[in-house]
Amino acid sequence: MENRIKDLRKEQNVTQQDLADAVGVTRQTIISLENGKYNASIQLAHKIAKYFSLTIEQVFIFEEE
Repeated sequence: MENRIKDLRKEQNVTQQDLADAVGVTRQTIISLENGKYNASIQLAHKIAKYFSLTIEQVFIFEEE
């Protein structure tokens, strides 16, 4: 699953740590998400989308296999 987290953060001048603190995870989790090494749970995906005032679908790109 791909995501737009890094692009959204940079557009809004948000650090990885700021986002991590806001959604209740570690900075390492944000790094892993941005690098595609970790898929967010539905709860985390919702928190991240809400943080950016977007829908989950606008942040995360689900590709059917």
